[in-house]
Amino acid sequence: METLLLWLFYLSSFYAFIPGLITRIFGFRVFRRGKGSQDFALTFDDGPDPVYTPQLLDLLKRFDMKATFFLVGSHAEKNPDVVKRIHAEGHLIGIHNYMHKCNWLMRPKTVRQQLKRTDDIIYNLTGERPTYYRPPWGVVNFFDFAKNSGYRIILWSSMFGDWRSKTGSSKLKKRMLHKLKPGEVMLLHDCGTTMGANPDAPGQMLIALEQVLDEAKNKNMKSVRIDTMIREEKKLKKAQLSIMKRALVSLWLLWEKAFHVMFSLQTVTPKDPMLHFRPITYQGETIVTEVGGRLEKGDQVLELHFDNKKLFQFGSRSRSEMQLAIQMIRAVQNDLPALANIVLERPEYMDIKGIYGVTMITRGPEQFGFHIHDLPKGLFASSTRIYLKILMSVIHPKGQSRMKEGRKTMEPKILMMTVDELIHRYAEKGSRRYRSSDQESMEQQETSELPIASASQGLS
Repeated sequence: METLLLWLFYLSSFYAFIPGLITRIFGFRVFRRGKGSQDFALTFDDGPDPVYTPQLLDLLKRFDMKATFFLVGSHAEKNPDVVKRIHAEGHLIGIHNYMHKCNWLMRPKTVRQQLKRTDDIIYNLTGERPTYYRPPWGVVNFFDFAKNSGYRIILWSSMFGDWRSKTGSSKLKKRMLHKLKPGEVMLLHDCGTTMGANPDAPGQMLIALEQVLDEAKNKNMKSVRIDTMIREEKKLKKAQLSIMKRALVSLWLLWEKAFHVMFSLQTVTPKDPMLHFRPITYQGETIVTEVGGRLEKGDQVLELHFDNKKLFQFGSRSRSEMQLAIQMIRAVQNDLPALANIVLERPEYMDIKGIYGVTMITRGPEQFGFHIHDLPKGLFASSTRIYLKILMSVIHPKGQSRMKEGRKTMEPKILMMTVDELIHRYAEKGSRRYRSSDQESMEQQETSELPIASASQGLS
């Protein structure tokens, strides 16, 4: 018997107590408070009531305030005209179960049936499906906690005991004014017929609320619907993220300047920088391209670096990954001819065997003549992966979400192009100080095939 009771305790804790504790203390997977600068949210449970809800609607209309009503389905069924008025006057309607019964005392199937029945009643009366749900007494079970119902659960940040007549309008007013703050989600009741409530209690609430709304108006504060508050909170979070992102970018660009100085990076086109480079000795594994090109340990190469400021500008302007890719392609197309001519014109780069870089942007570089290879496993690969993922999360239009979507595909790769391929594709004719053996033999063949008369004319 003792073991059975112990198991019942464990199951009840898992089903009811623990989910309720987590939502109340930590607010996990529920909304209970906003972050507006001037707005607060009035929310009303247990209605509609044929007497008090119309009076409440008159009061809200007079002060031009909006509210959220969590309706008991059986009450809505009995007062269809009141439900229609709530909807017509621009207030938000949510669900408060069909019967005002604690979710801890019902099976998950029963809770779903209550939600579905109330949902259908509201839809038939208003033409809109509710998307928000407040369980009676704010009590959730495991299946509510796991979003099994499909509705967004709304709790509250302040309640005032307005379901009891003895609280009185004076005490209610004092309590409500104390909590009249931006972002506050106030829990009130426009019906007193549920268990534990007094039938005439909403009358006291209306007296207090009128005085509170008058004070709110004097402070230029406004009551808004819960969905409005949630949208505003998302905008605020986005704005805060943008500030943090800008700060991060500023630090990143400052680091990039220091990196350029420390490693003596040069810029291909200083007036419009996209590619930076520095000569290094290649220390990686031998790379063989599909067309026979080869890069071995000890070869001299130019290590390429994207301009992070330009990448951030592209990412900020781009509404999609495709737009970002197009802008990068155009910028690289502009820089590669200039890089080819730098290799040809500068004597210090006579021994360069290829250009080399590591990137996570690996869609499309083949069209430029680059060959893609896996980065060998090791400390360098691990640190590079972390660095580039942080960089991509900053400059990519989708930010962190893109990183989460592509954990497996967004891996750093080696991009390599032999110097002969670079010259063949991009160098301007007539500016070369040396040519590949293939090009020289071709030109010798073309010269030998010229008529003698043409050659003579060329020498005169």
